[in-house]
Amino acid sequence: MEVSIIRVSSKGQIVIPASMRKDLSEGEELLIIREGDRYILKPLDELTPALKEDILFAEKTEHAFLEYQKGAFKTKDKSAFIDELASW
Repeated sequence: MEVSIIRVSSKGQIVIPASMRKDLSEGEELLIIREGDRYILKPLDELTPALKEDILFAEKTEHAFLEYQKGAFKTKDKSAFIDELASW
């Protein structure tokens, strides 16, 4: 197991140490999971397609719920809503 100390920038960015990112490609997407005080990074391409789709859907749903809580939502008729869901 490798261990390293990193810093979070003012923009919330972190740098993965070079020795730990040797198998990662530029632009590769990583899944980050927060479990209490633990953070887990996992390459997104290692997930099954169904699980990847579920995670991406959950992320969009969470974002939409946060926008709803802020009051930034629109009322739509049923067909417009279904059309928008189909575009996801």
